[in-house]
Amino acid sequence: MTGTITRLPDLGWMLRPLTGIPGVRHTVVVSEDGLRLGHASAENLSGPVTGLSIADAESLSAAGAAMVMTGRSTGALLFGPGVGTRQLMLETDQGFVLFTHAGVGAHLGVATDLDADVGLVAQQMQLLVAKIGAHLSSLPRDEAAATS
Repeated sequence: MTGTITRLPDLGWMLRPLTGIPGVRHTVVVSEDGLRLGHASAENLSGPVTGLSIADAESLSAAGAAMVMTGRSTGALLFGPGVGTRQLMLETDQGFVLFTHAGVGAHLGVATDLDADVGLVAQQMQLLVAKIGAHLSSLPRDEAAATS
């Protein structure tokens, strides 16, 4: 039996409102298993990464999924099994990276400059997820299709 591979729709267009926030550089939607579901970069960026190529966004998606899983494991160790992870934040000497739950099996990630209002960015991420969370969800793969 032969399986078919279907192309996932690129959800990058949904992320454009976030790239308009001052200080936001890049956004990505990631499936729980690290697949890039969509990405967008702000316009007229300067610095080492002025735009995410598909390859860059795929690497970021894999790293983001690993970061989310590490956060989930850490939460379970500290607060017990089944604890929910709502948001993760990484601070570097160049900016911030935030990941938040964005629906079933999906996470939304945003990279900002140091001078970004991280509180505003986190709030806008939550508003975006509330508006379009159903589109950001990545349902588990069908076991029957996975074994074919």
